[in-house]
Amino acid sequence: MRTNVASLIKRLLVAIVIVAAMGCSGEPLSTREKGTLIGTGVGAGTGAIVGAAVGNPLAGAAIGAGIGALGGYVVGNEMQNQENANAQTQTQIQSQQQEIQNQQQQIQQLKSQSETE
Repeated sequence: MRTNVASLIKRLLVAIVIVAAMGCSGEPLSTREKGTLIGTGVGAGTGAIVGAAVGNPLAGAAIGAGIGALGGYVVGNEMQNQENANAQTQTQIQSQQQEIQNQQQQIQQLKSQSETE
């Protein structure tokens, strides 16, 4: 049982290191990645505190990091989806505004033509 817990802790720590390394890729983090990273940190801190209370802060931190990463991903993913939807809506608004301007120009041209006739 103790070996399984140690193995789980090692896997979680490796996963955290991989996520952190991916975050250093040079490109800005997406909202989803920020949520995952923040969730991991908060989960690890909270898990370490709870783990210390029961005598095993490292296991608590590892478990908390995993749970926090999952929760952070879910929240960050929802926020990312909302941002994408907002961007798409903004693009549609701009397209419609351009179409309105084109139609207004056409109306003005038709008025000018009818006045000269």
